[in-house]
Amino acid sequence: MKKEMSSFDVRSIATEMASLTDAHMDKVFQWGNNVLFRINVQGQGKRELFFKDKKWLFLPANKPETPILSQSFATFLRKYIDNARIGNVRQVGFDRVIVMELLKADAEYDLIFEMFGGGNILLVLDGKILNCLIQKTMRDRSVRPGEAYVIPKSRFDPTSSTFEDFVSAVKDSASDLVRTLATGANLGGQYAEEICKRSDMDKNTKSYELSDEDVKKLYDVMREIVTRVLESPEPTVYSNGDEIIDVAPVKLAIYDQYTSERFETMSCALDRLISSLKEAEEEDYTDPEMDKLQRRIDRQTETIEEYRTEAEDLRKRADLIYANYQPVNELLTVLSEQSRKITWDKLAEGAMKIPYVSSIDPSKNTVTAIFDKTSVTLDYTKAIDANASSIYQQGKDLNEKALRADEALRDSKEALEKKRKGFIKAKIEMSNKVQPTKQFWFERYKWFITTSGKMVIAGRDAHTNDNIVKKHLKDEDLYAHADMHGAPSTILKEGRDATPEDLRETCLFALAQSKAWVAALSDGSAYWVYTDQVSKTPQAGEFVPRGAFIIRGKRNYEHHLPMELAIGEIQYQNTRKVMCGPVESVTRLSSKYYVIHPGRGKAAKSTALMAKELQVPEEEIARIIPPGDAEIVRRVWPTETSEE
Repeated sequence: MKKEMSSFDVRSIATEMASLTDAHMDKVFQWGNNVLFRINVQGQGKRELFFKDKKWLFLPANKPETPILSQSFATFLRKYIDNARIGNVRQVGFDRVIVMELLKADAEYDLIFEMFGGGNILLVLDGKILNCLIQKTMRDRSVRPGEAYVIPKSRFDPTSSTFEDFVSAVKDSASDLVRTLATGANLGGQYAEEICKRSDMDKNTKSYELSDEDVKKLYDVMREIVTRVLESPEPTVYSNGDEIIDVAPVKLAIYDQYTSERFETMSCALDRLISSLKEAEEEDYTDPEMDKLQRRIDRQTETIEEYRTEAEDLRKRADLIYANYQPVNELLTVLSEQSRKITWDKLAEGAMKIPYVSSIDPSKNTVTAIFDKTSVTLDYTKAIDANASSIYQQGKDLNEKALRADEALRDSKEALEKKRKGFIKAKIEMSNKVQPTKQFWFERYKWFITTSGKMVIAGRDAHTNDNIVKKHLKDEDLYAHADMHGAPSTILKEGRDATPEDLRETCLFALAQSKAWVAALSDGSAYWVYTDQVSKTPQAGEFVPRGAFIIRGKRNYEHHLPMELAIGEIQYQNTRKVMCGPVESVTRLSSKYYVIHPGRGKAAKSTALMAKELQVPEEEIARIIPPGDAEIVRRVWPTETSEE
């Protein structure tokens, strides 16, 4: 399974983060090694930027659970960057570093994300580190508040380096091809393997043995991959059964044997990976305190068994002394008398001639004899009764230890049972916790399904307005737009054969998701056109801003569109989803829904109520409702009558 982000992954995420330009920082949360930035994006509401486990950076589809009280680093960041406007976002060279400019009236900060060397986040002002998530000192730089921020030493950049640079990086290496590409060409192992496979070259070939034609072929393949990542990425998750093998911004031939799943963005692909990691962690998770208690119980149980086994063995040995009273008594008497007359060596020599004696230690006054295949160690300076009594007492002491250990064992078992009940309760609560519904590609945009079952998607901001037309407007589709400035580009998929109801619903949706909702208009107009009427090319002297398009030819208007939407639970591809769309379309697909109008100051309360009753996170509702406030005017629920 993928362990960290590659430089190609980081480039893709930096490109996606460009959609946050001109947005404003809202809140910062930190728990452990996780830092979440909540960002206000105009026309889109709140979005999140998640730096997870000091190594994953992406824009999650759903808001992660955040703590009530944040840690000191997040508190520090809030003080400095609250409401800061986001400027340029860029990757540093081809390293796993992203710099986000944060602009305030009195200062310009750099928020730096490092996805290498254990990961870090740094807030930098005028080249000096104000604070960082992790403080550390390395051979070539010190990462501590007050120190100058030193950008990691630049390495080969496959996105900008020339063919000559590539030749030097390859030819000057004494290593094999795959290692040279991974390190010398700064491509990493994954893409080094990919280039070797696409070039049909043995990865174990020594780099200096390559011909000029081989190097040119390698360079062309590398540029092909780079161009794909920069201009037409295809974020893909590769899986072997239920296990995710890798995530990449382009299709990779090295994973042809695995199942692949395409995602709209690299963030969505990483979100899928992180969810998989979380599911695996949750499945394998056990309470550490419970594990500790169980280990203690195992040791105590083993110790008690040892005590009782040894006590029983001592009892049997003591009984064996009396069962062999005569030979034992004679042995003790002889050795006791002789020990006072002869040397230890002579004593040992004589004792070992006795058939049932196995060993003797004059230094300790002990002799070991074997009766009925059982050895008994005796003190020959003591009488037979004293020896038996001593062994009985040892067994009694061990039984008492076993009793005390048994009491401790009962306490441990009670503590474990208490912990187990709490753990089971917590797991039940977690399993009953509201979970987001399955995510689909179209949820990067506003969306709904028409009465006849056609998909409609609309941009959230200038970036997605451009993106939606560039990537998703096909010849068989129709384009719709509200008759006002700042409305989203809206696409009715396969709209050439749409019904009049589909066309009106699409226009209504385009209007409701525009500033008309924020202005709380009661109705309005929108129009639809054919694909070939939509253009980004201006006439001489004209300027087309980002997110805007030129419409040429006849516009087909729908007038007197009511400012009214519904939010309800539907089934899409056998999966539960919550949809916001025209009332007619939601009514057809859902038996429980809310009807909303533009409201005044009631959005948060309405969102919370709908999320609770539809059993989804608030964020999922917030992302599908129009910008501005929403007021619930009607609730339709199974087995209940509609309430005005």
